[in-house]
Amino acid sequence: MSNEKVETNPIIWEPDSTRIESSAMHQFMRQQGFDSYDSLHAWSVDELPAFWVAVVDFCGIHFDRAPESILSRSDNIMDAGWFAGTHLNFASHLLRHRGSEAAIVFRGEDGTRCEISRDDLIEVVAQLASSLRAIGVEKGDRVAGYLPNCPEAVIAMLAAASIGAIWSSCSPDFGSNGVIDRFGQIEPKVLFATNAYYYNGKIYDTRETVASIATAMTSLVTTVVIPFVDQVGTSIGIENAKPWDEFLVDDAELEITPVEFNHPLYIMYSSGTTGIPKCIVHGHGGTLLQQSKEHVLHTGVADGDKLFYFTTCGWMMWNWLVCGLGVGATLILFDGAPFFREGRILWEIAEQEGINIFGVSAKYISALENTDVRPKRDFSLPMLRVVLSTGSPLAPESFDFVYEAIGDNLQLASISGGTDILSCFALGNPLLPVRRGELQCKGLGMATEVYNEDGRSVIGEYGELVCTKPFPSAPIAFWNDVGGKRYKAAYFEQFPGLWAQGDFAEVTPSGGLVIHGRSDAVLNPGGVRIGTAEIYRQVEKLDAVVEGLAIGQQWEGDVRIVLFVLLKEGASLNETLIALIRKTIRDNTTPRHVPAKVIAVPEIPRTKSGKIVELAVRSIVHGEAVNNTQALANPEALEHFRDLAELTS
Repeated sequence: MSNEKVETNPIIWEPDSTRIESSAMHQFMRQQGFDSYDSLHAWSVDELPAFWVAVVDFCGIHFDRAPESILSRSDNIMDAGWFAGTHLNFASHLLRHRGSEAAIVFRGEDGTRCEISRDDLIEVVAQLASSLRAIGVEKGDRVAGYLPNCPEAVIAMLAAASIGAIWSSCSPDFGSNGVIDRFGQIEPKVLFATNAYYYNGKIYDTRETVASIATAMTSLVTTVVIPFVDQVGTSIGIENAKPWDEFLVDDAELEITPVEFNHPLYIMYSSGTTGIPKCIVHGHGGTLLQQSKEHVLHTGVADGDKLFYFTTCGWMMWNWLVCGLGVGATLILFDGAPFFREGRILWEIAEQEGINIFGVSAKYISALENTDVRPKRDFSLPMLRVVLSTGSPLAPESFDFVYEAIGDNLQLASISGGTDILSCFALGNPLLPVRRGELQCKGLGMATEVYNEDGRSVIGEYGELVCTKPFPSAPIAFWNDVGGKRYKAAYFEQFPGLWAQGDFAEVTPSGGLVIHGRSDAVLNPGGVRIGTAEIYRQVEKLDAVVEGLAIGQQWEGDVRIVLFVLLKEGASLNETLIALIRKTIRDNTTPRHVPAKVIAVPEIPRTKSGKIVELAVRSIVHGEAVNNTQALANPEALEHFRDLAELTS
């Protein structure tokens, strides 16, 4: 049985002709000889080599020599080769802009503000790279960061990349076991670590955790401690540890090591909620081409723009954000609690810094709706033109909220991709209208489709999000994955030869996309596949409900839907509210979506990047082990789901 949805979602914003014609996307489209995005996208996936060469030229990406070939193995995503025989360096591109203009502005929860110019950024990256070389860091070595979202994190990444070393990072809210589970697999030579961090008005001293991590990492030559919080010292009580200022050499010239297109740049990690995290390796060239395309064409980032994304160094959006340096944007970094100062802090920064592109998670927008903060009313934001959202599906009601409460002349770009590709399959487009509840378009160069269970591409039906042709930001490999077996199993087994992202999605008649949740969390009562996001959108409309989490429980030879709800303070889950929840879901979806059980819980477990963890809850409910709770922001929340009496009847 298919879930058909043929109605067209209403347009809630359209760009005017001036905005369209001044966009880089319009200029690029005209340059390639097309007069519509549909025709441009069709060419971009039909003529992959020509398209990616055009991106290189348009985005000013420099190779040290002409490539011998643009694409080999065009029939194989996993083994495709890109731009063979040429060299480049990700850091070189990001540091190509010089001058006194700000490259980075850091804003701390405690009121700290610091600014680093383009010239000063180049100087300190050169100093740090020279320091790394002096202790023996070479091309291919791993350099790790246990850091807040601070300028030193960007500097350390660029210094490592300039040498050809491989960068990997975690945020300091990870406990030592979670960090060791990640960095222990890749054996870093250097660890950059913070002495402490701020969150929601409190200081968290990390020195003991850093010492534990450094002691466990026998591969480390040096641990460099950054004095992020002045009130806390930098001594961690172990040998071969130095404060940041002592580690830096006094003077150095920037020296860039050209590397192969596919030379490793980053090691990223899967969420790790069902086992030890997978180490996903991304290369210099693929990351640079893909993210430059997304910044310049899809997001409209331009030289001089102020680019902000609320993220930590443990989420892929940090890696996405920093690539804005290559366009000439000023990165606005923030570290702390997003709802500090009664939810006003991010919007105060947006106002004071004149932010042009403002990125957050879908969960942040949903949570903002439940506060008294209304940015359009409370702040002056004349420079803001794009709001980005990702991390989970953005509910249609949240689309309404953005235009009602943040700004009525904004491009709202809900984007979707993942750590797996360090970029997006579907995202925004300055040429197109915004439709309620939809991602605007498929990304250029991405042969993105939705396949049903029969392996057919479908429109207006729910199915698996797939990519049918090679793209340069596909992982180089998984770390220590001999023969690529784990890599192949992760993406290519469901539809042999095609990339299956693991998202339950729909291509709309207008050409946009809707993400209905993770396909491994899809509910399947009576053989009908239901995306969890559909249920969340309905239940979270209700005043009494903060959010929900739905799983499929094995029950009497079938699967029944169990909905857990976090209620607002003062609300109680009585029969009246349960009936209202069920009626709201039934009236706005189908009878199949209606939960058999509705159970109140005091907390919803989520990953450190804010995603709820249906799989971990499902495992707990079925009495199965959850092996890696270090990946969770609030692992204690899982205990609320264990041995619930309501689940036995």
